[in-house]
Order: sequence, then structure tokens, then C-alpha cells
Amino acid sequence: MPLADKIRPTNIDEVVGQSHIIGNDKILNRIIKSSFLPNMIFFGPPGVGKTTIAEIIAKESNKNFYKINATNSSLDDVKKVISQLDTINSLGGILLYIDEIQSFNKKQQQSILEFMENGKITLIASTTENPYHYVYKALLSRSSIFEFKPISDIEIARGLKRAVEILKEDSYIDINYTEDALMDIARVSDGDMRKALNTLEMVVYSTRPNVNNIVDITPENVKKNTFNKILNYDRDGDSHYDILSAFQKSIRGSDPQAAIHYLARLIKGEDLISICRRLLVIASEDVGLAYPNAIVIVKACVDSAMQIGFPEAKIPLAQATLLLATSPKSNSAYLAISNALDELENEFIMDIPNHIKDAHYKGAKDLGRGLEYKYPHDFKNNYIKQQYLPDNIKNSEYYKPQNNKTEQNIKKYLQYLNESN
Repeated sequence: MPLADKIRPTNIDEVVGQSHIIGNDKILNRIIKSSFLPNMIFFGPPGVGKTTIAEIIAKESNKNFYKINATNSSLDDVKKVISQLDTINSLGGILLYIDEIQSFNKKQQQSILEFMENGKITLIASTTENPYHYVYKALLSRSSIFEFKPISDIEIARGLKRAVEILKEDSYIDINYTEDALMDIARVSDGDMRKALNTLEMVVYSTRPNVNNIVDITPENVKKNTFNKILNYDRDGDSHYDILSAFQKSIRGSDPQAAIHYLARLIKGEDLISICRRLLVIASEDVGLAYPNAIVIVKACVDSAMQIGFPEAKIPLAQATLLLATSPKSNSAYLAISNALDELENEFIMDIPNHIKDAHYKGAKDLGRGLEYKYPHDFKNNYIKQQYLPDNIKNSEYYKPQNNKTEQNIKKYLQYLNESN
């Protein structure tokens, strides 16, 4: 039996992590100790205790427990559970645990709705994905949602100490460890207790005992027997969009340290296209007219990165990231086009003024096209005041210069033009 199964907690006090929901007097702790058991959805990364806590709840509830993994189950498996309703096996009610529920389609998820509503089935579902994106809305509305967090290094190290004692008893191996070694295992596990236990087991069984027949778990032995840290990164999952969001918000917030950190995480996932696309967006959305040349430099960096590929692409990507993070910021271009689009969506817009309509065809003058148009280059400063917007929105203001050097110069220039007429 894998160490992760041997050490699996049998009561809530043995669970490592998730103190925000299972700590003393926290909501899930109170639910477990009460007789009331709502439908629940657990979501969070792998190896953080979702299945363990579901099994503890089942044990405490005295309900008949059925477990289905949606990745390798079908609608028939759900129907088999439903067929147990109103039999002697379901007198105390049925607790159905569906692991990885995001793998079930809408029809499969809908199949249990009727029985959830009449109380014959209590559902606990778990998912590594955001349930608001992957779980059918009718299920969501009938369930309490609990987010599970990655387990801290300190909490994982504490769990590893308990695991060492179990390994000693189980395998009759004498094991010594250092605190630093357990923390090293915790760090490469990236908040995943299951991964940490598997790593510990591999280190113990692949390390040769010393002359006293003791297995020493040291930082050196951990390093020799573990692979590189694997980050929680899925290009099609929530973590992908969370990291991209944090990346852009760090640049927008002018924090070069955080921006480089999230860039590194994206690079670890070798997600070149998403990085390049996001940098180009940021250059216009968040820096914009405060430093108009930023997009030129970023485009050059992005082109370089795309041409040379990883691993060297990290260098121009870092250059573009730091340039944007340390540049003055303006979202005036973003606001201007958003305001214009909102107006188109919500207002009736009259026709384009005749004098600026296309007049390059025979008969245009007969239709009144272009007759009163004034060619700006024929006037002083290449400017003449005339109406360009439709009549009912002629005073609309979409672009408002912001308080940075470049746009203050734009503001002065526009004021100068208006005053010169």
C-alpha cells in the first residue's frame, strides 16, 4: 500500500492543512460535528485533502457511502447508486462522493438533481477546476462550495514527521532525518501532500543505509533522489488564467519583482504564446499613451522570443516585462475605446454627417456628400474646427488625457488647437 494511503487521516484532527475551513469552530468542522449535512463541492489543487475529508464526513454521517471517479465512470454508474434508493441499504440515506466531477457532462450531472432535491442523496463532489466554470449551475445552486488551498511547507513537513514514524513501524527501517531535509521535500512538493509522501517514500527506499544500518534523510539525499519541482500549471485550467492575471496585474501595479516572478512561472510552463500575447495587450492597455514607444519595444522583444524559442526566449521576455512594469501607466486608450463601444451598444446613433461621408464617386454631390467639408491641411496649424460625430452625440467625450508627461503634452496641444480657431 502506498504511504499516502497508509497515513490517510481517519478523523478531522489528523488532517494536515485547510485550517481556514476545518480549524476549530470553522464551518466545515462544525458541519462534520453536526447532524446536518448539506450538498458540498470541494475544489482545489491535487493532494490537499479533498478526498480524505469527504471520507471522514461519510464515516461521521453514518450514511451509506458510494464513491465514483468521474474520469472513468459513466451514467450507468450513477444509475447503479440511484437504484439503491428505497432499499434496506439506504435507510440512513446515501452519501455520493463524485471525484473529478468536471469530467461529467451536463446530462450526467443533471441525473442526480432530482434525488438531491428530495434529500435521498447527499452529494459531495470534488474538482481540481473552478466549479463556476465546469459544474452545472443547477448543481452549484444546491451546494455549498469550499475552496481547498495548497498546503504550506511547514504543515507538509509536520505531516512528513508522522509519515516517518509509520515507515519505521511498517518497514522495520531505522530512519533519521533533518528538519532541513523534510523542508526540502515540502518545497519541491508545491503544496501537494500526496506528492510529498511519495517523494519521502522514494527517498527512504532509494537511500542506502549507513554503517549503522540507518537510513539518513538529509538535504543531499533528497536532492539525489528527487526530480525538479513541478509547478501546478495547466494550460487549459484555472491556474493558467490565474497566473496570467497575476502577471498583468503585477505589471499594471508597477511591481517589477512580482512581474518577473509570474513571468518565471509562465516560462516554467513553456507557455510562450500566452506570454507574448499578454505583453502586447499590456503595452496598450496599461502603459498606452504614457509611453507610446513601449509597444514598439515590446513587439521587438516578442518577435525575438518567438524566433529564438525557449530557453533563450526568457531574456527578451524579461526585458519586455521589466520595461512595462517600470513604465508610467495610462489606460486612457482602453477607456476611450470602451466608452465608444458602450455608447454604440446603449444609444441610438444618428447618421454620419454628410460633409465627411465618402464623396469619391459620380453623383455624390447630388446626394449632398462632402459639400461642406473643410480640408484641415488648407488651414493654419493643419486644423479647422468642424463637426465629425453624428448630431446626437456630437459632444461625446471618449478620450481623456491622463496625468503623465506625454498625455499632458497631448492635452496642451488639443487646447492650443481649439483656442487657435
